[in-house]
Amino acid sequence: MKLATGAIVIHNGKLVDGNGGAPVADGIIIVRDGKIAYAGAAETAPPIGPDAQRIDARGGTIMPGLVEAHFHATYFNVADLPDLDTKYPAEYVTLRAAANCRLALECGYTAARSCGSLFNIDVWLKTAIEEDLHPGPRLATSGREICSRGGLMDWNPDYRQIGMQGLMLLIDGPVEARAAARKLVKDGVEWIKTYPSGDAAAAGGANDQHAICMDLDEMKAVADTAHNHGLKVTGHCRAAQSIKNALLAKYDCIEHATFMTNEALDMLLSANTPVVPALQFEKASATLGGQWGLSQAVIDGHWETLDGGMQSAQMILKAGGRLGMGGDYGFAWTPHGTYADELVFFVKDAGFTPLEVITCATRTGAEIMGRDMEFGSLEAGKLADILIVDGDVLADISLLSKRDKFIAVMQGGVVKAGQYAATMSDLSSSS
Repeated sequence: MKLATGAIVIHNGKLVDGNGGAPVADGIIIVRDGKIAYAGAAETAPPIGPDAQRIDARGGTIMPGLVEAHFHATYFNVADLPDLDTKYPAEYVTLRAAANCRLALECGYTAARSCGSLFNIDVWLKTAIEEDLHPGPRLATSGREICSRGGLMDWNPDYRQIGMQGLMLLIDGPVEARAAARKLVKDGVEWIKTYPSGDAAAAGGANDQHAICMDLDEMKAVADTAHNHGLKVTGHCRAAQSIKNALLAKYDCIEHATFMTNEALDMLLSANTPVVPALQFEKASATLGGQWGLSQAVIDGHWETLDGGMQSAQMILKAGGRLGMGGDYGFAWTPHGTYADELVFFVKDAGFTPLEVITCATRTGAEIMGRDMEFGSLEAGKLADILIVDGDVLADISLLSKRDKFIAVMQGGVVKAGQYAATMSDLSSSS
């Protein structure tokens, strides 16, 4: 991905650096050749040459680009689980996924960690984005996911003879688990996503939110194989035992961690393993799912999962654990483009402060991706992945869900979206 050349000065704004510290009221950022040269108070800024390009934050917020830590580029208009793998051909899904990546960037998300993709689409989307063929967040890829036979994500009946190969690698035992992990190594993914537990989407059936869908030895086989090849592993863990199993298997992250026990929390903190709760999806499923035909058992399951997940997230934050922000966007009731609803939820429903949520959505997200030395906070030497918002996001977190309030979305100092990008486009077209 190309970096900007020359100097850029972003001034007249409240600087929120992503590290969780107090904001700088009169902040300024100096960017040189796509990287941050200075971020801090205007009064202590070094001299700036007259040729520097200037961007006025209009008294608003200067902050790091957001990190979507649980991204599904290939999901769209999903109203039922089979929509994920059999409704459309891969060629069309690829085009929709590319559009979703563009949209995520326009929503201020300059980086994203894929948590499951149809076929290997996200791997090639990352290539296209990095080569500047298509706009989108800096991606960490995962490709197909791994689930046990008969588990949550094995829903196609055998008589149809179509399997789950486009979306899921089905395993039975540690030997097949290692083989599946090695397939993903060959595919070139960075993360391997597994399904150690069930979900409220299957409430009333065999794979509800308390079911165990992978054995510990299967999980260890995946994790050991992945780590041997330099990959990371995460897992969809709602059931209490699945959380502990993920920690025993040395997973690098846990998705949801819904029904957290004190024992599991101690294990989590000892390992410093991050969690991505993804709770707005549960709220939307519980409150809107009936409009899309979800059964009462499923809706009740989502209410239970929402309550448990919120308690878990609060426990983790209070105890000093790490949380990333992201969710299952791409369902009919959580469409792409509404990613920041997750941030609003954690402030208005879960009781986090805006500063805590922004830290989770920037620095911690970058840590989860393993790229916190490159982006995620506004510090000298890091890439100028920056979001400038017209307004005070610490006073009103919902501003992050309003794209019309974005002055600029920058990657490596290049303005990719926002009002400033539209102005530059207008000037270019009129010249």
